[in-house]
Formats: sequence, structure tokens, C-alpha cells
Amino acid sequence: MSVLVTGGTGFIGAAVVRMLLERGEEEIVASHINPKKKTLEDISDRVKTLRADLGIFSHVLEAVRSSRPRAIYHLGAMLTLPSQADPAASFRTNVMGTYHVLEAARLFDVEQVLFASSVGSYGTNPDLSVIDDFTVQRPTTMYGVSKLFGEHLGLFYKNKYGMDFRGVRYPGIVGPGFRTPSPARFASLLIEESAKGNPLTLTVNPQLRMSLLYFKDAARAIIDLARAPLANIRTVNYIINGFTPEPTAMEIMEMAKARIPGAKLQFAPDREVSKVLRRFPPVDDRMAREEWGWQPEYPMEKMIDDFLEELKLNPNRYL
Repeated sequence: MSVLVTGGTGFIGAAVVRMLLERGEEEIVASHINPKKKTLEDISDRVKTLRADLGIFSHVLEAVRSSRPRAIYHLGAMLTLPSQADPAASFRTNVMGTYHVLEAARLFDVEQVLFASSVGSYGTNPDLSVIDDFTVQRPTTMYGVSKLFGEHLGLFYKNKYGMDFRGVRYPGIVGPGFRTPSPARFASLLIEESAKGNPLTLTVNPQLRMSLLYFKDAARAIIDLARAPLANIRTVNYIINGFTPEPTAMEIMEMAKARIPGAKLQFAPDREVSKVLRRFPPVDDRMAREEWGWQPEYPMEKMIDDFLEELKLNPNRYL
């Protein structure tokens, strides 16, 4: 049987597709509202791509009907800033889209659904000293609201229909080719633009700390979660972290400069940006570590080295 990856030609989705192939999956279907051929161009003979708008139930039903997957990796979504700009579109894609995926999975007897949630589901409470799987979630963005809904809808389908639903709450993701506006995009930009020889002025506060994760670790996390024994999955929706302790924006910049001679990077904090990114509490991901062995493979310095190698070896993939 096949595996269906929604958002499968996107930033994390394409990495999941590649990693699934590396781990022996032979039938993979990647769906996307606007499939980007370049992200999977070199493996196009091994992956079927199809267009599917998550907000249209018939599209999702047809994608699941035609692929008959044993598992769905549900990674398709509108991210934070686009969701803030167009909440109605976000509701259609993220809220109704997740319902469509879960209902189609139920109707076609899909064994497992893996859901990409977000640390954005916690909101931005400045009084929190740490965030873990027991922290009350109070999202303040449309994206965070939609992800919290998806987590709880998945729990409903698990409890009512016995569906093997599991979710990962991702922190900010770092990786080459990250084009969608996002609060965490600064980390990707400062590495990629420096590697291309372009000057960059960072509008975030240089002392900003936030939880971040390399895109390859993000892909591996959701695949490892899928393959963990069902008996071990008690928390169901898990927060994960990449770099501990969380580095400051200044520390990331200094590490990048050490590896990229002549990097032209500077800070000019923007007041409005600083309001949005004023503080992110540290993340405690012990439940993921205890229940399915989560452990990131890319500490910050190794991540920057691999990021630069990816840009060197695959320049066209990340255009």
C-alpha cells in the first residue's frame, strides 16, 4: 500500500518524501495545491504527484481514493503570516482541510494519520517559564487556532473511530529554500543569503531566543513517530525541540559568519517585529523522548554545515 503526503512538494513535505524513500517506502503520493516540480524533480520517477486543494472535500476524497494509502502524513497548511493576512482562507485550508483529511481517512479505512501541528498552538504568554506537553494551549494567531483544532479533532477521531492519529508540534523550522513568510524565517535567511553573497539586515532583536529545528530533523521526527509502537503512544500530540539551549539570533549569526567568510549581516531591529517576537519560553520535549525516542541529529553548528552543503549540492532544488 502507498503513503500519501499532503503538502508533499512543500518545505517539510518534500523532505518527508525523500526520507520515506530512503527508508524503503516504494509507493509515495505527494499532493499539493500547486505542486512544485523542482523540489522532487530528481526523484520524479519514484513519486507520484497530484494537485489537491485541501479545502475542497472532493479533491481530498479523490486523492485518498486513488492512492489508497495505509498512512497519511498531513503536512499541507497555510502558515502563520499568510493565515493572519487571510483568516478565511486559513480556516478553509487548515481547519476544513484537516477535517477533510481525517474524514477521508475514516471512509477509506486508512490505518494511520500523522499531523503536523505547531508551537504556535501555545500562544505567546510571556509569563511562561517553559512549554511542555502539559502547558495549557491558548493560541493567539489564526494559524495556532487551526493547529489546536486539528490536534483535538484528531483526538476525537482516535477516541470515536479508533484511528491511529499522532501529531508533532513543530517549533520554528530552519532550512534552505524557505520562502513563506514566517516568524522563524530569519534563521534560514541569514544562512542562505550569506551563502549567496547577499547582504542582509535582520529586523529581529539580536537577543531573541526561540525554539528551532532543522528541516531534516523535522522530517525524521514525524516518520519516527509514525513507526513507534502504538502501545508507546500515550501523549498523542507531542512538542519537540531542536537546539538546547535555544540560541540567540546573534549566536546564530556569529556561527554563520564563522563558516561564510565575508558574510554581510547586521541587525536593525524593527519595533513591530520585536513585538511579535518578543519572547519564546524554552521547550521541554521529554514526552517525545520518553515515548518514542525523539532525539535531534542536528545541533546548531552541524545544521549550518549541512545547510551550506545542501545549497552547494542542490542549488536548483531550493530556488
